[in-house]
Formats: sequence, C-alpha cells, structure tokens
Amino acid sequence: MIPTFPFRFLINRRQGTPGVVVLPEGGFRRAKEEIASWPGYAPTPLRDLPDAAEAARVASVRYKDEGGRFGLGSFKALGGAYAVMRLLQAELARRGVANAATAEELMDGRHKAATRAITICCATDGNHGRSVAWGAQRFGAACVIFVHETVSQGRRDAIAKWGAEIRVVPGTYDDAVREAQKQAEANGWFVVSDTSYPGYTEVPRDVMQGYRLMAEEAADQIGQAPTHVFVPGGVGGVAAAVSVQMRARFGAATKVIVAEPDKAACLLASAEAGAPTTVPGELDTLMAGLACGEPSLLAWQELERGAFAFLSVPDESAVACMKALAARTPPVVAGESAVAGLAALLLAAREPFARTALGLDESSRVLIFGTEGATDPDVYEKLVGHAPAASSV
Repeated sequence: MIPTFPFRFLINRRQGTPGVVVLPEGGFRRAKEEIASWPGYAPTPLRDLPDAAEAARVASVRYKDEGGRFGLGSFKALGGAYAVMRLLQAELARRGVANAATAEELMDGRHKAATRAITICCATDGNHGRSVAWGAQRFGAACVIFVHETVSQGRRDAIAKWGAEIRVVPGTYDDAVREAQKQAEANGWFVVSDTSYPGYTEVPRDVMQGYRLMAEEAADQIGQAPTHVFVPGGVGGVAAAVSVQMRARFGAATKVIVAEPDKAACLLASAEAGAPTTVPGELDTLMAGLACGEPSLLAWQELERGAFAFLSVPDESAVACMKALAARTPPVVAGESAVAGLAALLLAAREPFARTALGLDESSRVLIFGTEGATDPDVYEKLVGHAPAASSV
C-alpha cells in the first residue's frame, strides 16, 4: 500500500503498572452528555480499509474518520469548545452572574454582557485553535489564538473565520504555548490549552474528556474488541484519552500504540528516558498537528502505563498514506496528522521484529484514529496532487 520507510519503535516497559486516575469517569459522562446535546453533533464514521488489512496481513483495519466533526475538520472540535464552555460556566459563577449557566443559555446570549468581557486564548498548530475559537464564538467570549511561524496561512484563516484574533509567535508550538500563558497572565485572559503542565491541569482535563467521546463512538461502532489501536501522539492528549477509553471499554488486552513524526517524537523519547522529555529543534514535520516537543503532564501520566508501544515515522510515509487513501474508491480524505497511525501500522507490520514485538498477526483487528481531514486544502493539494474529494458518509 505504501513503500518501505525507516521507523523507530519502543515497547513500553512500564505498560500495565498502577498509576493515578487521570480522567475520572464522572467527568467523561458529563462531557458526553453535554457534547452529544449540541446542535450539529453526530458520530463520525468508522471506515473499513480492506486494502490496508491486506497490506498489513491482519484480519481487519477500521479507520475512525474525524474529517467531518462539527464542520471543523478534526476531533479537536470535541475538546477545546467543551473546555471553553466549562471555563465560562465556572467564571460566571465566580463573578456572581450565573451559578449554573447552561450551554443553551450561553449560545442564546443570555449572559453576553458578562461573557464578552472574558477573553479566551491558547496556542495551536491549527486544529485546537479552531475548536477554541469556534467555542468562544458559540458561547459568547472574546478569543486570541497564538500560532508559531510555520502554521500555514490556510490554518490561520480557518481560525480567524470564527472571530479570533491571530498572533504569530517566533519559534515552535512550545514557544507559542509559553507566549499564550505569558499574555494571559499579563492581560487577565484565560488559557484553554490542550497541553498540561505543573499548576495547569483542570482545563486540559476537560479537553481530554471531550476527546474521549471519539473513542467511545468507535467502541460502539466496532463491535468486536480491537486487538490493536493506533493513535497519533503530539503532546499526548488524544492518545491518553483513547487509552483511557479503550481500557474502560475493552480491558487491558487491547494494545494502544502511539504514532509520532520522527522529527517531533517527544513521547517516544519520554518512554526511552522513563520521564517526560523535551525534544529540541525546529520540529519541522509536515504533520503539523503533531509538531510538539514537550509532552502534556496529564497525558504522560496515562501513557507511561497505558500505552503498549511508541513508534515514530517519517513525513514521507504520511504523504504516501494520504495518497493511498485518496486513491481508494470511495476516497478517504486524510490530513497529514491523521495518517500517523496508519503509517505506523503499515511499516511495523512488514518488519518481522516489530511485527512480532507488537503481536500483529493474521487474526489482529486494528483500529486507527484518523484525527483530521484536509484542514488546509491547499497543503493537502500540494502533497496529494489534487484537491480533496468529498468523503462519503
């Protein structure tokens, strides 16, 4: 299905050890009930990829296609907007405006005089900022989004569409995270980040609880429990959310494998070191949504014991997967970051040592989280060679 490319992998020696509860079940139930009630909510499709199953010599490959999520193009629509709502509810209560404002009240503008005085901000590679901006507009707050220099103009424009002010920060995503925090402290703004660090965990926890709904949908759709789950890395938030939900639904037998770009493999590096580890450098991967050098504290607390393995793959493998999915009938439109897991499966499955270490065989049932569609159509066309087709439902 794709050519052979070099990759790295590491079996997690700490997998299965006891640890802290990162995402309590009560928080997920609240997130699920809330998000499922929003206008426009619908589960995204789970697609069969028999050609990938044949190439990987496994029983089945199912692909959770997040390209249509709330019209925002990625799973991150579930997390950022939900965290914005939760933050506004808490702040309105703190200010004595409304003790228990509902999402409907916020969307109707019932408290707009108060919410307009609240500014939400965050750093982003593109998709999280779009979700936060959408949530801020939907629930009535002002919004400032910080992007680093290599975020494409198309992704900046897609965020600005929802009324956010865009500020460009020199350096990497991690530099933008620090600048967002600095400006929030200076201006009395509120950070809604998808990464967590000491002293800042509750908002990212809400973000991750929103992400779990994607994994819950997949578990409902797939029927028989998957033996292997491949999920993109980044700071680790979505991988941790998927890990928690797979364990809740299917137990410890399902192996969760985290896939990262080889130019930004901070989770693999952390697993090697046995502690959260920062990857230096420019992080100049094509997989823009995964160009992160520092793991999220909460995510690492889950992944250090919940992930079975970590793999890093080159950009060329992601482009090959995008092209292969686009050539199918019907086509699957997948962005650069969406295919990290598919690339990891296809590369590892053909290498004898990795195949054996991961426990892949002809009976394996593989679930892959395709976390975004063509979130920048111009970049997609440049990489694939043609404009993104309309995906089937």
